[in-house]
Amino acid sequence: MKKFLHERIGELHNVTWPTQKQAIHSVILVLIIMLITGVFLGIIDFMLNKGVLLMITK
Repeated sequence: MKKFLHERIGELHNVTWPTQKQAIHSVILVLIIMLITGVFLGIIDFMLNKGVLLMITK
């Protein structure tokens, strides 16, 4: 187990970690994509809901 953990820690030192600026930009990009996707799905849901209600009430 000790060897396993030592090797994993060694692997973590080889990882290229993003800078703080890169991480912040990535988080902002993800939040923007989530917002756009949420609005898009909300509009689709609203339109489908109205379409179903129109078919039911006729």
